[in-house]
Amino acid sequence: MAKKAKKQSGGTPATVALTEAGVPFTVHAYEHDPAHPSYGGEAAEAMGVSPERVFKTLVADVDGALVVAVVPVAGSLDLKALATAVGGKRAAMADPAAAERTTGYVRGGISPLGQRKRLRTVLDSSASGHATICVSAGRRGLEVELAPADLAQLTDAVSAPVGRT
Repeated sequence: MAKKAKKQSGGTPATVALTEAGVPFTVHAYEHDPAHPSYGGEAAEAMGVSPERVFKTLVADVDGALVVAVVPVAGSLDLKALATAVGGKRAAMADPAAAERTTGYVRGGISPLGQRKRLRTVLDSSASGHATICVSAGRRGLEVELAPADLAQLTDAVSAPVGRT
């Protein structure tokens, strides 16, 4: 069994995965403020990027299986739409400890890329309306900007309207 790439020169599993895949991306670092009420809102403000282009990575439980939803920070996740998108019946937000343990990332820094265990991923269909979007690079205060099509390809994501404003 092949081993996962280790962090290299300050990289995260997400940036290592992007580099290994040869996908063009830009890293945006900012000083994380633990007092900020929203990880995604803080990222959008710090980078000066529209909240519609900054996407948060949420882990949900759909019929007993963990699923990743990538939705704009400007809105929220529609759990019913997520369940429908993956052919399930019921969805609820995953237990934070289970999400962290399964992805290998901490809350507020969960990336859809380079997860410890690759989870089924749904990318909100609004992503396709942007040339690039930003997602967590694997830790609080670090984002990667890339084309939505590249993110979808690397995560085997399905596109569906799972975000709501």
